[in-house]
Amino acid sequence: MKLLAWVAVAAAAVMVTGSLSAYGYYWKLQNAVQQEDVDELIGGNRPKKLNGATNIVVLGSDTREGANARYGKGLRNKPPASDTMVLLHLSPGGGQAIAVSFPRDLMVPIPACTRRDGTKAPGSGVAMLNEAIARAGPACTVNTIEQVTKIRVDHFVQVDFVGFKRIASAVGGVPVCVTDDVQDKDSGLNLTKGRHRLKGEDALAYVRSRKGFGNGSDTERIKRQQHFFGALAKEGMSKGVLTDPGKLNELLQATAESLTTDKGLTVAEMLKIAQGMRDLDAGKLRFVTVPSGPYPLDKNRVALTRPASDRFFKAIREDVVVPAPAKAQGARPGKVRVFNASDAEGRGAQVAAQLKDAGWQVAGVGNLGSRTRATYVRYGTGAEPQARALAGLLPGARVAPRAKTAPGVVDLVIGTGFTRVRTSGGIPVQQGESRASDEVCEQVA
Repeated sequence: MKLLAWVAVAAAAVMVTGSLSAYGYYWKLQNAVQQEDVDELIGGNRPKKLNGATNIVVLGSDTREGANARYGKGLRNKPPASDTMVLLHLSPGGGQAIAVSFPRDLMVPIPACTRRDGTKAPGSGVAMLNEAIARAGPACTVNTIEQVTKIRVDHFVQVDFVGFKRIASAVGGVPVCVTDDVQDKDSGLNLTKGRHRLKGEDALAYVRSRKGFGNGSDTERIKRQQHFFGALAKEGMSKGVLTDPGKLNELLQATAESLTTDKGLTVAEMLKIAQGMRDLDAGKLRFVTVPSGPYPLDKNRVALTRPASDRFFKAIREDVVVPAPAKAQGARPGKVRVFNASDAEGRGAQVAAQLKDAGWQVAGVGNLGSRTRATYVRYGTGAEPQARALAGLLPGARVAPRAKTAPGVVDLVIGTGFTRVRTSGGIPVQQGESRASDEVCEQVA
């Protein structure tokens, strides 16, 4: 979405020059975007908007039309599906954002939908979420997500294979890290162990690949896509793209020509969103997967995990204010080392990111070999006030001095009974959560 914001900013900037060529360039960008009237197609049966947040459904379409036909010639007449479905929630004030992935094979009720030609697609009992787009286009996917989550969607953005390649190349490539050699003949991905910067075909193959990694599940692919999109956002936010006229122009054109959006997402609206995202950096862009687990009737499908998913959607709906970093109780936030001794993979990095948001200096993140039920805050000489302040943010944490901890330093040991950080805001941390600021090789370690 930051890329869309730049389209608006640059287009507005050239319009200000007042020249006919600049005005023509603006309209060239505006008219390159395909649009669909979602409001008319869905009608009035939609959730109420409860706050000043912006919710955008981002879809990856596997259509084989036009230049996309090369990706599976035998699938040229196949109805399009959407194997990447993300709800991007921009908190009120623009200081935080969360990208929520929906599995392609999530079993949900699909409502009756209206197609662009005015014909009706009947609703279903329960079906895979990625079938909605084939029934009645992206508006049907938006309608389905709204009915399932009760979250009002403001806009949608759809990108196809060719468009994705263009965007990945326009930012100069996206860094990834793999722990083993990868060879996947289905997606065409061939990588050696280690770091890579992927553009074009390689970038597309990386996010499409399933059999080349782990157990080949869609769940693992979602996690890998989240890391990739986080790295893409981090690259897009870098000054190198913004200050290089050639790269910026390539990015603008690639983005505009790659998108289908709702009619409300005009260049002017993109500019408005961009202005509201001034304070958003990579560390405040979170990636999560909707709480889900095995579908009882088919082990190859997944279903929402309740009541966890209900609580999660409610938190998004009611995300009214992004809280300012909490002030430590009687002391300034200090230096903390975070150690994960829980059963939740990646929890140390998640908590560390939240503490950074609260003003703490994270001196290191690691895992302990043994597990502990309780969460401990241990401190070195002179750091008791900071330890007490930190414990005030962690319900049930136990505080104690530790001789081996360096003077002025606090060690946080996260136990299996850990619940939350009180400064995390309205949307609670989710298991497996990542951030765009994460280092790529740490993500796959």
